[in-house]
Amino acid sequence: MTPARPSPVRALVSRSRHSRRDDTGSITLYWLLLAPVLFGLLALVVDGTGLDRARAHAEDLAAEAARSAGQQIDLAQAIPGQAIVIDPDAAQQAAKAFLAQAGAHGTVNVSADGTRITVDVTDTYAPQMIPALNGVSVTGHSSAALIRQLEG
Repeated sequence: MTPARPSPVRALVSRSRHSRRDDTGSITLYWLLLAPVLFGLLALVVDGTGLDRARAHAEDLAAEAARSAGQQIDLAQAIPGQAIVIDPDAAQQAAKAFLAQAGAHGTVNVSADGTRITVDVTDTYAPQMIPALNGVSVTGHSSAALIRQLEG
């Protein structure tokens, strides 16, 4: 006598109960879905922070170049006491030399009255984790004013 076969409905119910209890491989699926999201967030944090640091560095370079240019006083006018103003050519040369030494590029402008310097710096940030960005341009801006202080 052959044993009775379970009905198709009973076999289906038994199989579905068994599959609900067996979660083998579910953690793999979880990580397959979550890992790219976490990696993307990490890439955004790393490159976002790097981009912010690059912008701050460009601002610092602009400020230091403006300070360097501001020290270039026009001695031909300052020594006889005519005026204390910035020598535009020497200021541009000093700021450009500073930027070249730092490996950055920029523009230097001296006001018409020779009392204010404006420096704009352009640099490039190379992303660490998102190479598709392929080098992001960052800029920095700073200005310096020549202040004359009298004894008092």
